[in-house]
Amino acid sequence: MRFTKMHGIGNDYIYVNCMGGMDFDPVQTSVRLSGRHFGVGSDGLILICPSDTADFRMRMFNADGSEGKMCGNGIRCFAKYVYCKGLTDRTVITIETLAGVKTAWLTVENGNVTAIRVDMGSPVLTPSRIPVLFEGERMVSQPMETEGKVWHVTAVSMGNPHCVTYVDDVDSLDLEKIGPGFEHHPLFPERVNTEFVQPVDERTVKMRVWERGSGETWACGTGACAVAVASVLNGVVTSDSVTVRLRGGDLLIEWSRADNTVYMTGPATFVYEGETLA
Repeated sequence: MRFTKMHGIGNDYIYVNCMGGMDFDPVQTSVRLSGRHFGVGSDGLILICPSDTADFRMRMFNADGSEGKMCGNGIRCFAKYVYCKGLTDRTVITIETLAGVKTAWLTVENGNVTAIRVDMGSPVLTPSRIPVLFEGERMVSQPMETEGKVWHVTAVSMGNPHCVTYVDDVDSLDLEKIGPGFEHHPLFPERVNTEFVQPVDERTVKMRVWERGSGETWACGTGACAVAVASVLNGVVTSDSVTVRLRGGDLLIEWSRADNTVYMTGPATFVYEGETLA
């Protein structure tokens, strides 16, 4: 099986072209190849597939084999892949995901894709749709206890569930210790991705992320979108255009109030090509 390894500001995935079909089990393949010591090493597996409703279909599997609905960094790499690999010559493409059809705009310079802007859709704040077991219209800055400590959290879905909480020093957190308590908290029946956020200035925040099924990753695109929305709702930032600093780099997140749509802009990078037994 031929594969391409790519990353979006450090959030790395194994990409496989399945436009002609698929003859392997993506769940087992993602688990086997994602291992950092005995596999290729990645945060998961992403498949490029044909679609009846869009230009392409993206399937995304976490490192533990669970299928995710959406991945912001992954979809930017996906868009760059299909253009640079000659699967399309369009600079505006539509991509089917389990979270709906997304549109990506490619910035191309001298034949190379230097940036990708993605319509990430509308943020979901209704608790039952996130889902989070909370009585109220929105779960914004609400207390939640885990690991013997009370945290104030904001719940947002960007096609997958996110829990955002604010801290004074994000670098000092031991996510390996506290992350699982958030991911498996009984308030979140489908588990949850958790963003730990440190405010920087009126339009900039810094974050680390614990992703369900993958643990801490260097970046999370949907997480950055959730953080931007939560930061506006909590008054942490004063602008609807937010720079989110992640361990692997920066993303620009814009929450357009006119159409209630979140847009994400950032890079995507090829790492290497390889071949492995399926």
